[in-house]
Amino acid sequence: MLGAIIGDIAGSRFEWNNIKCKDFELLSHSKGCRPTDDSIMSLAVAQAILDCNGEYNELERHAVSRMQELGRRYPNAGYGGRFHKWIYADDPHPYNSWGNGSAMRVSACGFAAGSLDEAIMLSRAVTEVTHNHPEGIKGAEATAVAIYLARKGKSMAEIKDHIVAHYYKIEFKLAEIRANYTFDVSCQGSVPQALEAFFESTGFEDAIRNAISIGGDSDTIAAITGGIAEAYYGIPAEIRQLALTFLDERQLELLTAFESLHLR
Repeated sequence: MLGAIIGDIAGSRFEWNNIKCKDFELLSHSKGCRPTDDSIMSLAVAQAILDCNGEYNELERHAVSRMQELGRRYPNAGYGGRFHKWIYADDPHPYNSWGNGSAMRVSACGFAAGSLDEAIMLSRAVTEVTHNHPEGIKGAEATAVAIYLARKGKSMAEIKDHIVAHYYKIEFKLAEIRANYTFDVSCQGSVPQALEAFFESTGFEDAIRNAISIGGDSDTIAAITGGIAEAYYGIPAEIRQLALTFLDERQLELLTAFESLHLR
C-alpha cells in the first residue's frame, strides 16, 4: 500500500502542473509534495480491512465509517465535490460514480486478499459504497487484481494477459499518448494508462516516473501504478525512508498496522 502513497505524494505537485517527461525530483518537501486524498483514502480502506479481522461480511460498513472518519480528519486533502459531500453526509449513499477515486484507494485489498476471488470481493465491497457505476467498480477491481497477481509472483506478461482478457484492451504505448494526454478523472480514461505505466516499467521508481510523465491526473495515476509496482518490485529502502517523512503520526500508525499483517 505504501507504493500507492508514494505515487500520490510524488505526483501531487504535478496534478495541476503536468510534466511530460521522466526527469524530475521524485519526492521533495521543498517543492510541495504531499499526501492527498489518494493516500488518505488508501489508509482508510486499509483500516477498514483491519477492523474486519479477517471476517469481511461487515467490510462495507467499516469502509464507510473509516472513509468518513479520515476524510473529516483531513478535510483539505483534495476530495472531489460529490465525495466531499459523501464524507459529511449523515446517511451516505453511493452516487453512481465512474471516477478514478475508486481505483486509487483500493491497493490494500490486493495486499490483504488470500485469493483472486477474495481480491475481487474486497475491492467491490469498499468500492460500491460510493462508486457503484460499472466503470468505477471495474477500475478498482482491475487495480486490486493486478496487485494480487503481482504479489503472488505472476510475470508481467501474465498480469497483462489477465487484465486484457478481463478488464481493458490496452492498445497504446505511453510514448504514443504522452504529448496529447490530458486530465481525465474517469476510471476508463486513467486506469488503463496507469496499468500501462506499470507494464512499461523496469523497476518501482521507473513505474512511478512513467505514470507521472504522461500528465493528466498525475497523483491518482501514479497512486494506481505505485500500488501495483510495490507488489511486483518492492520499494527501494531509500525511497521508502524518504516517503515516510511525509506522513504524520496517525498516517504512520495506520500504515504500520496494515503492513505488519499484510506485507508479505
